[in-house]
Amino acid sequence: MADTTGTVFGSGGVADVITLTGITAIGYHGVFDHEKRDGQPFIVDAALHTDISAAAASDDLTRTANYGEVAETIAGLIRGESLDLIETLTVRIAERILTDFPGVVAVDVTVHKPKAPIQVPFADVSITVHRSRA
Repeated sequence: MADTTGTVFGSGGVADVITLTGITAIGYHGVFDHEKRDGQPFIVDAALHTDISAAAASDDLTRTANYGEVAETIAGLIRGESLDLIETLTVRIAERILTDFPGVVAVDVTVHKPKAPIQVPFADVSITVHRSRA
């Protein structure tokens, strides 16, 4: 039987996950001059591991991770400082979510770079990280 209380499990994870998929903004990340000059779309997916039981019981937005604010944070980082590597961007997004949203105990972040300058046909390039408070 599934635990529906948002109980923290032994691995440090929680039973509840808020998922944001496809947050898109233009960023200027890459090692080539044209990437930094022209920009390109970056797409981010984030899974926020958190306990939503207090918010669900009270119907109070202040008792959960506000996914609208998380989305704005992610978009701001995509549009922000130009970086060479999407690895760096991915880690910065994960770390910022954990810093700015104290109810999030762990996060999985994937950054997609579908227009990466690769010379063979491809559908997507992405980096995924998992970060937690523990």
